[in-house]
Amino acid sequence: MPLTTDTHHAYVLHTRPYRETSALVDFFSAEGVVRGVLRSARGKAGSVARPFAPLEVALRGRGELKTVARLEPTSNGLWLTGQALFSGLYMNELLVRLLPAQVAHPALYEHYQLTLQALAEGRALEPLLRSYEWRLLDELGYAFALDHDLHGQPLAAQAFYRLQPEAGLEPIAHAQPGMFLGADLLAMAEADWAAPGALAAAKRLMRQALAAHLGGRPLVSRELFRKP
Repeated sequence: MPLTTDTHHAYVLHTRPYRETSALVDFFSAEGVVRGVLRSARGKAGSVARPFAPLEVALRGRGELKTVARLEPTSNGLWLTGQALFSGLYMNELLVRLLPAQVAHPALYEHYQLTLQALAEGRALEPLLRSYEWRLLDELGYAFALDHDLHGQPLAAQAFYRLQPEAGLEPIAHAQPGMFLGADLLAMAEADWAAPGALAAAKRLMRQALAAHLGGRPLVSRELFRKP
């Protein structure tokens, strides 16, 4: 039976050396994350396989690990620098760590493209990243209500809550470490990032929500933000 070849419009998420001259490349397309072996990765093909550049990728094979038969840019890649570059690498690492292979996520793929474009345009990073994290959680089935608690009751602006990742927001009687003010959560539900405290609370909330699914291994890309 001849090997099948599938063509995707995709982005490179991650590349690492494989054997002597090849590389293992994780691609993200509307059809999901797929891994391919890129032969002669130190040549022209390797220079094309870079993050944030839209590509047309032909992958050959039947199993989960395929061979890159063709790799061509479809347009000029986006130029990300500084914090925008670190943000893009963070987005990529989340996809590699959390998305199951070969499961289609067309809405997430579109959101990924729009977020990269917004980063390249210099828009504010924090709202973009919080929106992206939330969309990722939602696509994976891990999202929870931001305007109701885990009992189905509407959030109260002056009440305090803590996150139970598998269930949702739990009301608590007294302020505790890691808790969230209802007003901040309600602002998040409306994407009202001008509300005082909303962005800071959203960053803590998304970190807690993602940590439950990332396991104990830290994200390498987060360390980039800490470097001077």
